[in-house]
Order: sequence, then structure tokens, then C-alpha cells
Amino acid sequence: MTALFIDCNHQLEPVFHRVHRPDDPPIAVNTAPFSSADLPRLLAGRAICLDDHSYLPTEQVAACPDLRHVVFLGTGAASYMDIAALKGLGVTVHTIKGYGDTAVAEHTVALMFACARDLARMDRDVRAGTWKPLEGLQLLGKTLGVVGLGGIGREVARIAAGLGMTVIAWNRTPRPEIAVPQVALDELLARADVVSLNLTLSDETRGLIDARRLGLMKPGAILVNTARGALVDEAALIDALTSRRLAHAGLDVFHAEPLKADHPLARLDNVTLTAHAAFRTREASETLIRRAIDIVRGLVATPA
Repeated sequence: MTALFIDCNHQLEPVFHRVHRPDDPPIAVNTAPFSSADLPRLLAGRAICLDDHSYLPTEQVAACPDLRHVVFLGTGAASYMDIAALKGLGVTVHTIKGYGDTAVAEHTVALMFACARDLARMDRDVRAGTWKPLEGLQLLGKTLGVVGLGGIGREVARIAAGLGMTVIAWNRTPRPEIAVPQVALDELLARADVVSLNLTLSDETRGLIDARRLGLMKPGAILVNTARGALVDEAALIDALTSRRLAHAGLDVFHAEPLKADHPLARLDNVTLTAHAAFRTREASETLIRRAIDIVRGLVATPA
């Protein structure tokens, strides 16, 4: 089976070459920009596609008769492709968990601080020649609500507890073995000064934070999302931020990526934005690429 890393960017290319060993299966690397319409050409003769974060529309994958496996570099493949539809075409999607729990958790906490102290807005002001110190929110003693107690959520809870925050959590399946007080989701939203979303995206979690649940949050609360944009009703979030009922949002993920410059979220001064980069550390990237290569090794060793 032949493999193509279809969207290897300038950051991942040196990582790939560092961790790809001489005894690994050959994997071709594409660093050139492409559109969905190019997929049949790029994947001609390829049984395996490594996908960082590119959209794979079902109709285009259907035009790739040789493709049998997609190795998605992360857990959120459902945001970029219809996994069930691809399975119907005979294409299996493989995801990679746990490679960057600490990286994402640290980014989550960084966004939490950036929101609480309005760092991005002051940075923009100072660069524009405006010296306007802004009053922030002290996090010591505040309540953090962690939505999702997987590996990332547990790391966020651990770091926040070390900062002196009171941590409460909600998980779809109760996790009594985890030493964090767990409450109903609506209660968490009503009690928390800061809410961190750390859930995977599924049919059950899509739109979980809707207008009603946003309305339960404390006036002046902060929402941080480093999980998936589609967990939140975007229009309702924009309304809550525009009205200033929510003080701030820290967002690393969006319904459509990349976020366009004219998007309403990009025009709000009480939103801190990052470019789906929470998992992007050298350490996490090396682990991620190595695990992707190991999946390819297994597929090549045991072809269907």
C-alpha cells in the first residue's frame, strides 16, 4: 500500500523528517496548496492518506477508487469528513488520541488568562499607539467548570487546581475515579466563572452549548473552547458576546476553518482568537507524527 501525507505544512514537514525512520514504510509528502477538487488527482494510486486538518468531502473521496484508509492527525476527524459515509465507500478513518493532552491543556489555560486580563486587546492597542491599561479578572479563588473529563479535561483541571481555582466538572458518563467534583451540566454552567470545553464532537455533543445553556452562564463569565467549534451554537455565542452578557471568549476552534477576517467573531473585541493551534507544540507534534507513521506501518504489514 502506498501512502501520501496530503497536507504537510511548513511546521510539520521538518517534524515528519525527524521522526520518519529508514525502516518505516515510504510516505510521500505534499506541501503544495490544494483544493477539494484536487483530491482525486493527488490520491490516485494511494491506498492511505495522512490528513492533518484538510476537508475530505465524500463526493471527492468517492472519486478516489484506490483509497482505503485515512489517518487523521488528531481526534476530530468528524469535523472534516463524514466518517460513516466514507466507511460506506470502503474507506476506514483512523484517529489518534492522547498525543497532546498537556499541550492542549496548557493552551486552554493560556487562553483563560488572556481572556481574564484582556491581553490581546491591550497588545493591539499598544501596537497602535494607545496606552490604555484595562482592569482584569483575578483567577485565584474563581470557579472553573471543565466540560469533558478525558485526558485534556483532566489536565486542565489539574493545572487550574494548582492555580488556586475551584474546579468542578461534567462528563457524559460519570467518572467517580477522578478526584474532581462532578455536577450536572446546567449546574456547572450556572456556577462557573470560567467554562472550558474539552469534549470530542459527536452527534450527541454537536450544539451542546446552545442559546439556553449560554443563558445559564453567569453574567460576565468566560468561555474557552479548544475542543471543536461545533460544540457551541455560533449565532447564540455571538449574541451573548455582543450583548456583553459573556465577558469574553477564548476560541481556538471554529465552525469553518480558517476563520475569515470578516467573520463576526473576528470583529468582536471581547474574543481572543488562535488558529487551531492548541495541540501545536514540538513535543506533541513529534508524538503525533510518530503515531501516524506507526498506524501506516500496521496497515502496510496487514493489508486488507
